[in-house]
Amino acid sequence: MTLDTLGLLHQFEPGDGTRPLLLLHGTGGDETDLLPLGRAVAPGAALLSPRGAVLENGMPRFFRRLAEGVFDEADLRRRALDLAGFVAAARGRYGIPAPLALGFSNGANIAAATLLLSPGTLAGAVLLRPMVPFAETPTAALAGTPVLILSGRADPIVPAAQAERLARDLAAAGAEVEHAVLPAGHGLTDADVARARAFVAVIGPH
Repeated sequence: MTLDTLGLLHQFEPGDGTRPLLLLHGTGGDETDLLPLGRAVAPGAALLSPRGAVLENGMPRFFRRLAEGVFDEADLRRRALDLAGFVAAARGRYGIPAPLALGFSNGANIAAATLLLSPGTLAGAVLLRPMVPFAETPTAALAGTPVLILSGRADPIVPAAQAERLARDLAAAGAEVEHAVLPAGHGLTDADVARARAFVAVIGPH
């Protein structure tokens, strides 16, 4: 059931004590979009899945952009802090620890922004086809925060240099970054699921 009492329309599936996942969809997705992926990546985990509050030609997104690959950084900052507030409210409502973000495309970008702007909100992140969220990366303290970046070698949307820079920036902030380039485009593959599942499995429940 979709709920809207915490500031964002969302769905929540209780879990078994495994580290919960915050599911962040890509452009045009919604709060149901990544639930199957979440179940595949972390069977039994609680799933918190919000819908982006921005509409672009009727398609939900988590923040505005000015053009393809050109982000409205002021809006991104505001929406990332809004997302951090949503996570804090959801933790109180549902009694869950800090979640691990699992974000695709637009969702991966706001997850990266949230890591940088609100350290501690997320226990880590799996970033699927992300770009660098800010022209100038904010200073952040991410010591020990686990981050997996999965890029597509034939991705027509995200230049390889973007993901490489994001990996460097997060590592410079202290995150423990693993970056893999898969034989894929912008869409997800079975290899993404397998890599994400293996990554999440070694992260403790609390």
